[in-house]
Amino acid sequence: MRRGTDVHRICLALPTNRECSAAITAIGAEAAHAVRNFDVEVRLLILDSCDEATLAAHARTVAALPEVPHVVVHHLDETAQRDFLRTAIERSALPGPDRLLDLMLPDAVSYGACTNRAFLVAAALGCRSVHRRDSDSRYQLLDGEPVFPVHHELASLGRRASEAVTAVSEVALDPALAHRPVSMVGASFIGELSVDIGEIQELDKEVYEEVVGLWAPAHWPDEEKRALVEESFRGAGPVPFTGDHSTLTLVDPMRVDMSNIAFTRDVYERLPLPPATATIGSDYFLIHAVYDAELPGVLHNRHIENYYTGERRTHAGFLAYQTRFVKFLLSMPYLHHVYDRMAGAGAGLLDDEGRLDPAPFAAFLTESVGLDRTGNAHRLDTVEAAYTRLGGKYAEFARGMAADRERLLEEAARDTEDFVLLIESWEALVTASGGVEVRGTPR
Repeated sequence: MRRGTDVHRICLALPTNRECSAAITAIGAEAAHAVRNFDVEVRLLILDSCDEATLAAHARTVAALPEVPHVVVHHLDETAQRDFLRTAIERSALPGPDRLLDLMLPDAVSYGACTNRAFLVAAALGCRSVHRRDSDSRYQLLDGEPVFPVHHELASLGRRASEAVTAVSEVALDPALAHRPVSMVGASFIGELSVDIGEIQELDKEVYEEVVGLWAPAHWPDEEKRALVEESFRGAGPVPFTGDHSTLTLVDPMRVDMSNIAFTRDVYERLPLPPATATIGSDYFLIHAVYDAELPGVLHNRHIENYYTGERRTHAGFLAYQTRFVKFLLSMPYLHHVYDRMAGAGAGLLDDEGRLDPAPFAAFLTESVGLDRTGNAHRLDTVEAAYTRLGGKYAEFARGMAADRERLLEEAARDTEDFVLLIESWEALVTASGGVEVRGTPR
């Protein structure tokens, strides 16, 4: 492709804590597709939290990627990530540097924290957008060729909605919003449930409905809760890709997945994700923020295929994942309060320049910290009773959860407090990241 004068830099990001050489090879092909079809330079960022042997295997996979003009690969292990973060935090001169480092790189799985690291590295590299993928998903194929989401992302992202109409199949956006930029482009997934609870549904449909329904707002009527259960964690369903369709709209958070998403810098440089550990769904906050602030987006159908890795099938993996699911349920009362306030604020979530304003988000979260924990205590009671009825490994998990009851309740509130701190620190961290050297394995 002939390069124009308006080449811009993007970050195609793959955080991982598991073996994923196939995913690295595939995302390398997506990066090559991007530079062949658009005036971009791609910084392919692999944030690797794996053990030494897996890290070495990934390094060999990175070294074997074809050399493609305008594609630069950065493979950062946790040492390189920590060095980068320490430098940025020191430059920011923010108080409590050790706590900030722990929120950005905790000693536990954090879906929000790994993506926040990608955001700061992208800022350091001068990227104008971040395009996030997951290591437990793969691209669909059409006529033997991979279907890359980046194609829709780069066609619209960052353009004014009034200009992006030529790049989509359908427009379902209030014309009054046409002057705003397309701030997010995303799709969902096909394949296995995004949350590893399908076995519960097979064992006891009533238990499944009871437990999954716990993530709905408590005041919802049973009919609404049942509808939520029916569509939860299923993505785009089982139908494979047969042809492109995209819609310029306000993107419903239930229709996209964080394994298949792209944001402009005016989103992720303004607001981070919750840094909660061992909590599924903690990385979806920005999708809600974009929607409630009425920032245009594009919803397309290049869905990624989700699959379960072998680790999830182990006993330790089962216990860890169920903990993440329970912590997700406990996070929801705090987030529902915030989402309700966000929905009422609308354009009040934007600053004078039309970008996300961190202040109202921090204020809403601060309000939620003091919420009564009675509802969450009930959620734990319900899960414990339901899993006990299932028996076996579920009953074992229920016993362990009961022993950790007070810690789980406390962590749900503390996670919200941590998010407030990170929001209040974010502008300084982003600014301080600018120009920090990104080490690892550039090619």
